[in-house]
Amino acid sequence: MSARDTSQSRIRAIIALWWLPVVLVAAWWFFSASSQSFYFPPLEKILAVLLRDLVSGSLLVDLFISVGNMLAGLGFAILFGVLFGLAIGEYGAVRRATTPTLNFLRAIPPAAIVPIVIIAMGIGSAPKIFIIALACFWPVLLNTIDGVRGIPAPLIDTARAFRIPVGLRFRRVLLMAALPQIMAGIRVAVAVALVLMVISEFFGASAGLGFYINESKQRFAMPETWAGTVLVGILGYLMSALFLRIERWMLGWYFLEAGSSAKTAR
Repeated sequence: MSARDTSQSRIRAIIALWWLPVVLVAAWWFFSASSQSFYFPPLEKILAVLLRDLVSGSLLVDLFISVGNMLAGLGFAILFGVLFGLAIGEYGAVRRATTPTLNFLRAIPPAAIVPIVIIAMGIGSAPKIFIIALACFWPVLLNTIDGVRGIPAPLIDTARAFRIPVGLRFRRVLLMAALPQIMAGIRVAVAVALVLMVISEFFGASAGLGFYINESKQRFAMPETWAGTVLVGILGYLMSALFLRIERWMLGWYFLEAGSSAKTAR
């Protein structure tokens, strides 16, 4: 393929990826330009307020605080979700003993316990991180368990037959074989973390994007409320795009093998 064909393919791929968002934003801008509604201000005004508060630094501080809480909670969820998931998925006795409790706990909506956690742990970052970690723990844990249980039996039997040490077997066999499923759980957890980041800052918070949105709403400052909401959406998109790149990097071998299998099948 020539350089010109490659360039044209890239341009077509970019157009295919971005045409709908561009059309939707342009339509929002056009149809809201003459809006006199108090609750639905023009997009131009929303973006102007967003840029103003970012440049002044007030919203930027809230953004850093929220992202810090979200990454900390997500990190704890991934760490403990993968560790417990590997153990529960590998040992049948542990899985049978913990299944009833896990089914009960994961049925409790994380948003429902936000006020309880805030009252018990007070204000500050700790309750926000705990809520995010708790909500993100379940998709990581359950996908890790399913990933381990989906490992072919001959692979597990071979690892045991060669008497591979437990620690090495968990790291090199179970973890690597279950990694595609684990990454799928983390992808879900990223979206959950973003939602709980905002909700947790609606209660007992003095900073953060959720606080900015809630405080603006209470002042009936609708452009600021919309600006915070738009910023959350932009943050969600950037995190999703970054995670997809990380996933591609960590699972390069998996996608390569999947592509080879697809070509062979055809």
